[in-house]
Amino acid sequence: MPSRFLHSAAACLFLLALAGPGSAQEPATDDPSSTSPPALLDSVTIVGSQAAARRTGGSAYYLGPQTLQRFDYGDVLRVIRSVPGVYVQDEEGYGLRPNIGIRGSGLDRSGRIALLEDGVLIAPAPYASPSAYYFPTQRRMSGVEVLKGPAAVRVGPRTTGGAVNLLSTPMPSKTGAQLDVTAGQNDSREAYGWAAYRNENVGLFFETVQQETDGFKNLDPNDRNSDTGFDLEDYFGKLLLTTDQDARWYQGLEVKWGFTDQNSNASYLGLTDEDYDDDPFRRYAASQIDNIQSNHYHRQATWFLAPNTAPWDVSVTVYDFDFDRNWYKLQSVGGSSISNILDDPDDYAAEMDWIRGGDSPDDTLVLRNNNRDYYSRGIQGRGSYDLGTWPVTVRAGFRFHEDEEDRFQSEDGYRMESGTMFQTSNGAPGSQTNRVSDGSASAGYLETEVRLGDWQFTPGLRYEDITLTRKDYATDDPGREDGPTRTRSNRVTEWIPGLAALWQTTPRLSLLGGVSKGFNPPGPGSESDPEESINYEFGGRYGREDLFVEAIGFYTDYENLVGTVTESTGGGGDIGAQFDGGEAHVTGLELLGSYRYDGLGRFGLEVPVELNWTWTAEAEFDNSFESDYDPWGVVESGDELPYIPEHQGRLYTGLLHRLWQLNLNVTYTDKVRTRAGSGSLPSDEATDNAVVVDLAAAWHATRWLDVVLRVDNLFDEDYIVARRPAGVRPGRDRTAMLGLRMRL
Repeated sequence: MPSRFLHSAAACLFLLALAGPGSAQEPATDDPSSTSPPALLDSVTIVGSQAAARRTGGSAYYLGPQTLQRFDYGDVLRVIRSVPGVYVQDEEGYGLRPNIGIRGSGLDRSGRIALLEDGVLIAPAPYASPSAYYFPTQRRMSGVEVLKGPAAVRVGPRTTGGAVNLLSTPMPSKTGAQLDVTAGQNDSREAYGWAAYRNENVGLFFETVQQETDGFKNLDPNDRNSDTGFDLEDYFGKLLLTTDQDARWYQGLEVKWGFTDQNSNASYLGLTDEDYDDDPFRRYAASQIDNIQSNHYHRQATWFLAPNTAPWDVSVTVYDFDFDRNWYKLQSVGGSSISNILDDPDDYAAEMDWIRGGDSPDDTLVLRNNNRDYYSRGIQGRGSYDLGTWPVTVRAGFRFHEDEEDRFQSEDGYRMESGTMFQTSNGAPGSQTNRVSDGSASAGYLETEVRLGDWQFTPGLRYEDITLTRKDYATDDPGREDGPTRTRSNRVTEWIPGLAALWQTTPRLSLLGGVSKGFNPPGPGSESDPEESINYEFGGRYGREDLFVEAIGFYTDYENLVGTVTESTGGGGDIGAQFDGGEAHVTGLELLGSYRYDGLGRFGLEVPVELNWTWTAEAEFDNSFESDYDPWGVVESGDELPYIPEHQGRLYTGLLHRLWQLNLNVTYTDKVRTRAGSGSLPSDEATDNAVVVDLAAAWHATRWLDVVLRVDNLFDEDYIVARRPAGVRPGRDRTAMLGLRMRL
């Protein structure tokens, strides 16, 4: 690992040298329009800025560069906890394949919400296979937008919960460069760098992120030198060509390309409760070979036109993404799935002995090559028109999209001998799963913002025409020469309306309300109905120069809640199979507040304070049924949905000085139910309450050099974050990182 990191750091230093001498980088700002042309900004953002979010009739949130730079988190789950109404479930501790849900939408692999980068759907196959086994590198992002309720209708196709739009680093306004290098515990190292050349008509930008760690878990037999971490290399570039800004027909073209390589020794194998109590960071010997390798290729071009003499602008984006991954990991032991074994370790005593490293017969341990290739490509456009003399702005857009997931999987057999695994059989390629799923969609939206005195109304309508197909091939036909053995197709057309209203009762106080249709398309070949709901919200905002407070109540009324089997849900079943959960509802309250204390101004100090809290009063099924979907099982009306905490919150405060800053982040999450049920939480079907404190500090040593420190989980809290896919999973332990930030 050290040699690889030196190679990576050298690449970052090359970026610094490439920029050449120049003035110091302008300070981070939460207004992206300071660096990006407004017409281009409109094509990549949905909210645009914090100020715009607070003027929106629906629920919308914007986290900008200043907010992100406080901690420079590489874990998106730590970032997005800043937004109320967003639920997360940690898994491997680094947010590499995050589980994110919004307002009770379900959070497994973030597959129930719309994920975007720069306004473009970014899941591996957003329609055919939306599970986020690829997620953009958070350290490369300059902002995060979250949309809920009516605000999410513009994005689609998944409007039940909402959308998360990640904003990549915009083209800088002038030539410059930056290099951040940090190192810390568990042999963790990170390098982030960019270099840019810019004049009025041309911009050229290169960026890289290099991350590696040996991980915080220890492989049996308690090997503290074991590598349970990951390596990540991320390279991106942008080319911007524009006319003169005062040109009558101001327009431009931005080309964006990138490559992300990840090699992670991650496992789905967790712990029994007894073993967790002894050592929460233990990893069983049977996970010693588990590894996922993935590559993502990103190609995108955006043309925009914003005439200086007209009240309209348009943009068109063409995108083409490829993703391949192979997660080679333990699937079963002695013929039983690892989730069943970890659910009942006493009844599977022999299997647990082999998992812990006891000698076993040949082929006892089965590892699966979860080999999958994806593509996602399409063209989308948007435009806006301000009627000028009429207080009306019209926005419209379209998307023509196609994607595919190709599963070509096999299984190998192993035996355990003296704690080491030896391969004893080799599965033929495609002999476990051989199938292709694809999706195509034609979509469009129309949204009108009408301003009448102190009122603002934003009706919107979205249309989705989706065709999904699944082709199964014989597992003894790796070349697929005989054609599919079974083909299943389904087509869904859906109109998705929404309405948001905002009443500015006083210059400081506004009330908002909205209603929208929630929709999630079915999977390829699924016999389940689409997921549908009606989403309601009502609340208010109060703001002055030093204080902002927001309270929004929400109610999601499901006509049909759908569960989808994935490897990460555990419990077995046909991957991709879907189950109708029928009627359900989720209701809650989201609170957000920020305050800037100026009482220490005479000492040159600014003291910001931020608080958000989510109270989920109810998240329940409204009918009784039996399901083969493991997180549900046998459900009675009134049973609670799994993995939704009743209370969760975050408190941030800091001491900001011209020469230094100190930031503190405190998050709280209630224990959650890991299977549907009611009454008191069984200890073996619950996570832990958790209070996690993160600390970050920076010293501005010179105009071009900062010394930075971050400590995640400052008080080294031990806590259970999940019991899926198989067994207990811990949160990451205390991790300190120290480094430098250099600017040219």
